[in-house]
Amino acid sequence: MIRLRLFGRCRIYHDPVSPVLKAPAQIGWASWFRDIDLVTPRRFKGKELLLRTRGWWTVEPSEILEIVESHGKLIVGDNGELMVEFEDEKSAEILSAALSDRFEDQVLLAP
Repeated sequence: MIRLRLFGRCRIYHDPVSPVLKAPAQIGWASWFRDIDLVTPRRFKGKELLLRTRGWWTVEPSEILEIVESHGKLIVGDNGELMVEFEDEKSAEILSAALSDRFEDQVLLAP
């Protein structure tokens, strides 16, 4: 397995940036009749984390998603980073070329 980080160009600073999940999302519950003191921590999946970049990156994340999912699998790495997982190096090279053809230097893969 090969894992590469997915970066997009920041709308404001124009630097390549990648989202990092710092802590799991916390979902709490409210009821009509009582308070429920239950909080459910939940980690985002790769697709969910990518879609959260809407408005932050110069490219629409749903367009990136279509291309990435046809060549690899979006995952959240051990340290919360957005990554693409590949079966082999050839798949990584093909995706990198497809991203470059479609988005030029706005979406990048890096170790």
